[in-house]
Amino acid sequence: MIKYDLIVAGAGACGMIAAIQAASQNKKVLLIEKLSYVGAKLKATGGGRCNLSNTLSNEEFMASFGRDGRFMTKALEEFDHKELMKFFHSIGVDTHIPDGFRIFPVTHNSSTILNALQKRLEELDVDIIFNTVVKQLVTQNDKVKEIKTDSNIYKTDNIIIATGGMGYSHLGSEGEGYDLAKELGIKVTDIYPAMLPLKVKETWVANCKADTIAKANIKIDIKKHSKLKQTGDLIFTSHGIRGPVILDFAREITPLLEKYGEVPILINMTKGLNSDQIHNHLKSILSSNKYTTLEEQIGTLIPNSVALEICKMCDANPEVSYNKLEGAKKERLLTLLANTPLTVTGSEGFKKAMITRGGINLKEINPNTMESKKIKGLYFCGEVVNLDGPCGGYNLQWAFASGYLAGALR
Repeated sequence: MIKYDLIVAGAGACGMIAAIQAASQNKKVLLIEKLSYVGAKLKATGGGRCNLSNTLSNEEFMASFGRDGRFMTKALEEFDHKELMKFFHSIGVDTHIPDGFRIFPVTHNSSTILNALQKRLEELDVDIIFNTVVKQLVTQNDKVKEIKTDSNIYKTDNIIIATGGMGYSHLGSEGEGYDLAKELGIKVTDIYPAMLPLKVKETWVANCKADTIAKANIKIDIKKHSKLKQTGDLIFTSHGIRGPVILDFAREITPLLEKYGEVPILINMTKGLNSDQIHNHLKSILSSNKYTTLEEQIGTLIPNSVALEICKMCDANPEVSYNKLEGAKKERLLTLLANTPLTVTGSEGFKKAMITRGGINLKEINPNTMESKKIKGLYFCGEVVNLDGPCGGYNLQWAFASGYLAGALR
């Protein structure tokens, strides 16, 4: 029986780079993947265009992950976006920054990244086993000894769990890493689907599904959580809301859904104008053209389909002018434009979630090595760890950086 220096469970972004990092140091490495191919989620990222990272400084990057972001300090010191670009250039993939922020392969095709990583794994003689699931981690005296799969036993002194979370479960991430950790007494936080569309109670949104609201401001309408806010592009759907702002904000809402059953939110679709500013805006339109209708006037702030729905909510005739509205209706209109209420009732769960909120408790992991504090030779990286960020290359950069650090086997 071959004894490996390292066995990596999971051939996603962090698992592959961890295997490459270790094999580059002349370690004998085995990579185990439950699917019949590598990088399933990597292939899907960025709509297949593969947004690898972004150009934020390490400090700004970590701040985007919230209060736990500083856990990434060592990983980013060793493998930030600049090092990532150098690495991919070294294996034949050129990258660029077309919008000055997001980093892509110049081909804008995730297959370019996958093919280069696979080629490098082959060059380094990394053994890969497909269609195999790690069932158990065997330890002795709090040290890694071997792993058991559904068909074999492999001896090793080092194991990296890179199995991902539960996001996009149809692509192989079904939470096995959490179960393996729990069996060894390692704490795992509650987990929730994140970066996914949300369902709402209100049916009027279906009438606005063709429109995108730029720079919408969203906040939670629960006093205890009113500080939770997000700004970005919003899209209405047949049954709810989506778009970049929702993908980023869903991570805050899904835990509240479990707690409260439904979550009221307020949306400002007028790029942050308050009711007084909206009033002045509408009055200024009238001063230049007194014959415009209410629909046309509001349509200078939000799409017409949404303007009509707002008019319905306050029982205002969209064919009359703003200055013809009764006082109560005018006040109601301004209030609704400044804070349009919606009630989030649910989501489609992990089958539509791009990432997972929650995972291996950070207190269980040495941030300078990604090694378990309890089990020598056991490492974690990527989405299985309790760190998740917004859209824009954050989560993939974390996957690569944490995998690189774990693969150093310090």
